[in-house]
Amino acid sequence: MQTAAATRHYQTHLAPIYSWMLGDIEAAFARAAAELEELRLPPAAAAVAVDLGAGLGLHARALADRGFSVTAIDSSELLLDELRSRCAALPIVAINADLVDFRDFVKWQPAVIVCMGDTLTHLPSFAAVEKLLAAVAVSLAPGGVFAATFRDYATKALEGDRRFILVRADERRILTCFLEYSQDFVTVHDVLTERRDGEWQQRVSSYPKLRLAPEWVASKLIANGLEIRRGATQSGMVRIVGVKI
Repeated sequence: MQTAAATRHYQTHLAPIYSWMLGDIEAAFARAAAELEELRLPPAAAAVAVDLGAGLGLHARALADRGFSVTAIDSSELLLDELRSRCAALPIVAINADLVDFRDFVKWQPAVIVCMGDTLTHLPSFAAVEKLLAAVAVSLAPGGVFAATFRDYATKALEGDRRFILVRADERRILTCFLEYSQDFVTVHDVLTERRDGEWQQRVSSYPKLRLAPEWVASKLIANGLEIRRGATQSGMVRIVGVKI
């Protein structure tokens, strides 16, 4: 249920360059595996895991490597095709679908559900986030773990020149983003400049992200019966882990 603008933005603007944007792809997979190590996941023997917003499979592969049978859901078929190519030998089923409908594709109670890498902020409303978190709480097996990482756009807004962020650059491509804040959303303008046929060409696309307060997300998980642990990732994202007691 991410916004139509976000779906279009990824399909036409970010998905084709996503691997490049990550830089050293194997280092990115290693970072994802390290993130999972910090979550204190339950044993993986014969267990099911769900990766919401799986993208090209950073966390799905790490979960499968740990022994989970993984259902990976994302709205970008292009990124899922890359996941299938990179993880063909692993027990991962990649599904192009709405994150909020993940229960339609999972037959057994998951021991683990992850929603990593700022995926939550792509949903279209706070109500959609509440719906997803409620579905997570109902779906998890007893003792199961839910983990989300996302950027805290709510607590403090960047101002002035700090709103311009260089994502990555090399001799043929530059990606910069500019953040524009409103009450409930931050609009991300991604400026992609590429060298083609000896000339620099620029394309701009934008989409909204929710300004999710960590305390709000934690409160919704607690209200749904999960016990909460909070932390942060090495990249500065908020990490909230909920355990179904």
